[in-house]
Amino acid sequence: MNPVFGLRSASHYSKSVPRVQPTVTSRPPWWLWPTVLSLDAPAVLVLWQALLSSVVSTPVRPAEAAVLGCSVWLAYCADRWIEGWRLAPAAIRTHRHHFHQRWRWPLAAAWVAVLFFDIAAALAGLSAAQFRAGCVLLLAVAAYLLSHQLVHRGSRWRAPKEVCVAVLLGAGAAIFAAARPGASAGALAVPTALFMLLCFCNCALISLWEDAVDRSHGQTSLALQLGRAAAFNRAVPWAVSALSAAAWFLAADRARTVAACSAASAALLGVVDLAEPRIGRVRARVLADIALLTPAAPLLVRLLA
Repeated sequence: MNPVFGLRSASHYSKSVPRVQPTVTSRPPWWLWPTVLSLDAPAVLVLWQALLSSVVSTPVRPAEAAVLGCSVWLAYCADRWIEGWRLAPAAIRTHRHHFHQRWRWPLAAAWVAVLFFDIAAALAGLSAAQFRAGCVLLLAVAAYLLSHQLVHRGSRWRAPKEVCVAVLLGAGAAIFAAARPGASAGALAVPTALFMLLCFCNCALISLWEDAVDRSHGQTSLALQLGRAAAFNRAVPWAVSALSAAAWFLAADRARTVAACSAASAALLGVVDLAEPRIGRVRARVLADIALLTPAAPLLVRLLA
């Protein structure tokens, strides 16, 4: 990504910067394993769950964190497992998909074990209202996977997966806090919306960096659906950072931390996009997920206080 006022189109970007694909049959570097094992998204969601819960003064219970982390891992693992199943080995362009194809059946066994643990934790540790809300969200996730992996996989005009993922992840981070007795859903609205925007920024930028991957995998992404929107996608992190900074001035005390983390994460995403032509898409993707871990700082300060 260039500075906001000097953006280039997606076609110009892809022509000026060689897109070298990694050798996916090689062993991934150590710093890539959280992504390969689908652990990055659960870590982000659990941190933001804790931060959003603090807005309504409802500390996260262990069962809530466990259910959310396991559920996110199950969804990501299922998506990559299906992708690895349907792709020919020669078409695979990422370590994560190669890993899910090579270790298909051990991962399937692990997936079933985590699913049983997830269900047990939900039954034992969630309230009835939280359990019902989680089931509704589960149906939405299942509908997304069915639509985007099977029914509408090749449709150019399907709902952009980046928007769907952002909404589902944001809802997942806030749903248990919102379902607590006496919790104010209104107080969570703006903080949750900011997190959804961050998730969209993350996914939209990755769709630009991995456009060649999606073509090889036969996937439809925002970058491929709206190729001329590259400038918009690259400007979004800076816009979200500015919006979050404005929200900091208007927010109540408990929501200010969320706004500050959102502003910092969005700015970091913009910086990663600026660096992507030099560091490559693989490192950029890892750093884009790390950029969303900003809630770790205030949560650690609160824990040590």
